[in-house]
Amino acid sequence: MSDLKEKLKLLPDSAGVYIMLDKEGTVIYVGKARVLKNRVRQYFHTSDKPAKVRSMVENIADFSYIVAPSEVDALALENTLIKKYKPKYNILLKDDKTYPYIKIHTREAFPHISITRRIKKDGRYFGPFMGGINCKDVVDIAAKAYHIRTCNTPIGKAKKPCLNYHLKRCLAPCAGYVSEEEYAERVEKTIAFLSGNYEDAERLLKEKMQQFAEEEQFELALATRDKIAMLKRLGGRRITSMPRDVDADVWAISSNGLYAAVSLLVTRKGIMQGARTFSLEEGAGEKREAFTSVLTQYYSAHEVPHEIILGADADDELIANYCKEKRDRNLFVTRPKMGVKKELLDMAERNAKEYLDKSVSQIRHKNDMTKNACERLHTLLGLQRYPKRMECYDISNISGVDKVGSMVVFTDGETDKYEYRRFKIRTVEGADDFASLQEVLERRLSKLGTEEEERFQKPQLIVIDGGKGQLSAVKEIFDRLGIADIDLVALAKQEEEVFTLNSPESVRLEKSDYALRTLQRIRDEAHRFAITYFRNLHSKRNLSSVLDEIEGVGKQKRVALLEKFKSIDKIMQAGVEELTSCEGIGKELAVRIRDHFQKL
Repeated sequence: MSDLKEKLKLLPDSAGVYIMLDKEGTVIYVGKARVLKNRVRQYFHTSDKPAKVRSMVENIADFSYIVAPSEVDALALENTLIKKYKPKYNILLKDDKTYPYIKIHTREAFPHISITRRIKKDGRYFGPFMGGINCKDVVDIAAKAYHIRTCNTPIGKAKKPCLNYHLKRCLAPCAGYVSEEEYAERVEKTIAFLSGNYEDAERLLKEKMQQFAEEEQFELALATRDKIAMLKRLGGRRITSMPRDVDADVWAISSNGLYAAVSLLVTRKGIMQGARTFSLEEGAGEKREAFTSVLTQYYSAHEVPHEIILGADADDELIANYCKEKRDRNLFVTRPKMGVKKELLDMAERNAKEYLDKSVSQIRHKNDMTKNACERLHTLLGLQRYPKRMECYDISNISGVDKVGSMVVFTDGETDKYEYRRFKIRTVEGADDFASLQEVLERRLSKLGTEEEERFQKPQLIVIDGGKGQLSAVKEIFDRLGIADIDLVALAKQEEEVFTLNSPESVRLEKSDYALRTLQRIRDEAHRFAITYFRNLHSKRNLSSVLDEIEGVGKQKRVALLEKFKSIDKIMQAGVEELTSCEGIGKELAVRIRDHFQKL
């Protein structure tokens, strides 16, 4: 503690980010400060602290800090570090879902319309479409009503028009059938339609439906009727007293001291686009600071509207400045007291409270399956430290062909798919799983202590699919590389025994124990990931050579299988009954084929 007191004296008066570390050097909290000296000292000098903050402070063994040019830069850096380290005491908004937008490619002479999930500064975007309305249907309406093109064919030398022109869904600018001025008018009407002016599109569609009916093209008439019905559903989402030029996100948060729920309502052009609700664990920061962090995490990856409507306390000016500097969007933060915006805020607050009330038991169950399970593994297996990052490895091949390895990662007991890695086995001849496992682990662990460790962070625990043999094989790599600060265990499939380096005897956990279930989940995920990679590689090879490996499958039967199933992947997944339906394949051979592919 004396060392910490000395470091506290050296803190600067600048804005920046502070990083709290435990005795293992693990990042447990990241925060930003307008004045680092004042903010960090509060943790150690203020006696009256919430329970979560007290728990964090008790675990602080060291801290570091990074000076930033401004508080906005500190907020951006805090957001980056939270996503990178996933600290135990920070609120982490686990929102990897992206929503589709409709894009008008306005930089083109004859703009086309498309669906995208990525927003750039190269066109007009409409959305997000968050449920209930299919983006493809909206694009289809635009094409039918205004004949705007949906392809990205370069416009230059005149070409023969495609089917869309003959179906009256496009004016064929590629064939030179429309002037740039006339097409620009269609684009403007399309933009008005996507901005919420549905009346004109509905009128045009009704005219088309009538025309199709008169021409006795009844299927086209019925399809057009369905589009008109969808337009009415879109119109039903309009908030009648909301101005049509308002793009706003409405945020509310509800907390019980341990857990929290955040509700988001999205409105664009006065139309309700949809809603999201997130469940969170309370962090160790102040509520104002925590909610500011949630908003920053969200808008670092999503579209920034013109306005956000808040009820809970947050640093309004800082959020607006962040969105201006980092996302290049002017943002207005409002806290309404009456009117339609207050009604929307009340709705969001009710959603957050109801979601929290209903989901507390689910959140607790999730914690049992994740963080609490990791704590139990720490205790039951005698691990050196809490296994915040677990990596699991598996090998997949058939008779030594297309050997691959997989690495999957769980962070705090949850899948961390961005960290997954795949390996092609380079040096091993034949079907030697032990040697393949050693190659994969040596290639992975050799990155530790190098510049690449920034991308491949050191795990606290490595899990191997197998028993004592696999454990010993990987231990050889640990010894060769001098690794002693990473725990190593193996999970044997048959009896689900856990082998560790601490004892020659296996550890047997109850089948209902969340700790065992976590090991099983990461083992099964590594197996799935390896098989997927193997099949992708295997299907690219000469299909006949794969079937040649199976006794009893000659040229005729090989041709029959490929004609029926079309791909090796479908043959690999077929059951005995499906295989016997193929000409020349009896039950005994079908069993042999199935067993061959199940050796994975």
